[in-house]
Amino acid sequence: MRALGLDPVHDTRDAFDGLLEAMSRPGTVQSVPSPADQAVVSTLVDHEVTLSTTDETLRDALSDQGRLDAAPPETADIVHLTGDRDVDVRECERGTLVEPSDGATVVYRVASLAAGAAGAGTTVRITGPGVDGETTLSVSLPAADLAALTDAQSSYPRGVDAVFAADDSLAALPRSLTAEVV
Repeated sequence: MRALGLDPVHDTRDAFDGLLEAMSRPGTVQSVPSPADQAVVSTLVDHEVTLSTTDETLRDALSDQGRLDAAPPETADIVHLTGDRDVDVRECERGTLVEPSDGATVVYRVASLAAGAAGAGTTVRITGPGVDGETTLSVSLPAADLAALTDAQSSYPRGVDAVFAADDSLAALPRSLTAEVV
């Protein structure tokens, strides 16, 4: 992943650890190698995981390593959304009642995110596993995009897992949560 400025051993390990912590403690913001979205995607993708992305640099780096199995967003295991939001997350794979784990992981590249309601952006109220009572997360995404995400996660255990990545930080909203745009 040196083509992305990431150390293939240390940075992917740190990205995995940050992602694991963010999924375990939804609404918290974790520090990871920068650029966070590319670090997360390059950590998760291998030759058995399909990817949808418009990021040519990431696509070329994964292709050069023989790890890119490109797919349309509707069928991809990992959907990487950059600044262009022409993908409706409700159209992404949400798994089945028998295999909910077949739901996609959607990685959003965002300008900023912050734990709590004080950050710039849209605030989401989060309840569910891994959250003590309720918490909030501010994400620099339009409210309509976050509302579409909450719709995609509304049929638990089916749904998508969401990861928000900004510069050198990330936060996650697993499909097991209840999220509400406030």
